[in-house]
Amino acid sequence: MPVIFRVDGCRFHFFANEGNPREPVHIHVAQPDADAKSWLYPEVELAYNRGFDARWIKRLRDIVVMRRTEIEDAWNDFFA
Repeated sequence: MPVIFRVDGCRFHFFANEGNPREPVHIHVAQPDADAKSWLYPEVELAYNRGFDARWIKRLRDIVVMRRTEIEDAWNDFFA
C-alpha cells in the first residue's frame, strides 16, 4: 500500500492490487476511524465515505484537487 503523503492525521494512499483490470486513478484517505475514496478524473469525485463528516470531506477534496498531479505521478510511477 503506497502512501503518497500524510496531512492532518490522514494517510493518502492507494493499494498495490487495484483490481483486474486496474481501476482508474484514485486515492484512498484513511484515519483510524474513517476512510474515503475519491476518483481523480474527469473531476475529483467522492467514490465513498465511511466516517468523515461533511467538513472533513470538503477539506479532503480540496487537498486532492491541489495535489492531484502529485497523486497521479505517484500512481503512474508505481504502476509503470
